[in-house]
Amino acid sequence: MRLAGKTAIVTGGASGFGEGIVRRFTEEGANVIIADINDQLGEKIAEDIGSACAYCHCDVTSQDGLNAAARMATGTYGSLDIMVNNAGMPQTNQPMLDVDEDTFQKIFDVNVKSIFLAAKAVVPIMREQGCGSIINTASSAALRPRPGLVWYNASKGAVTTITKAMAVELAPDQIRVNALCPVAGDTPMLGAFMGGEITNEMRSAFIATIPMGRFSTPRDMANAALFFASEDSAFITGVCMEVDGGRCI
Repeated sequence: MRLAGKTAIVTGGASGFGEGIVRRFTEEGANVIIADINDQLGEKIAEDIGSACAYCHCDVTSQDGLNAAARMATGTYGSLDIMVNNAGMPQTNQPMLDVDEDTFQKIFDVNVKSIFLAAKAVVPIMREQGCGSIINTASSAALRPRPGLVWYNASKGAVTTITKAMAVELAPDQIRVNALCPVAGDTPMLGAFMGGEITNEMRSAFIATIPMGRFSTPRDMANAALFFASEDSAFITGVCMEVDGGRCI
């Protein structure tokens, strides 16, 4: 029960890594707001978990959406202790010049601008409380970029820099800011990263680049996020932790 009495918002919490984090946090005693645009999946997970979880329709590129999630957290559970900026936009693996401007903008809106908007929604609440933990989902692509994902790599590189800068500025407020850098997981985004339909050969070729010999899982990410959310990491801020089975070595 490492998160007993705490309330978290998890963006993109209706599937993939986000769902794993939601379920792990509630197992550890937290109340969680799932902030997502997939109403069907989000409502189903909240219903499955029960009173410790609520769903909020939230477009992370909208200040109104993130403000609504913050209001739901404080209004339903009385506090807002943890903000997990997990919602992400993948890039289809393709040459950098083949990516159109609208797609480029959407990648940066979802992956980068959303953290700016979330900060505006939650930092004032955390400052008033005198503490908080913000966890951003970056990527191993920020640390070991590869061709075909140039603009996605860049967006996640921005996340790591934002994390460190926020950590320094918010440290006097006792608000910690850290990031997770996962390697690819077997989630709905995997097809985009692989450039389309995934064959067994493509899977095997990618897994061969991961020393521990497998993709990441939602549970891997959830356990790492739990560490940053709990008092186990009370003196840790500004860290961008690789959750990658050794890929970035």
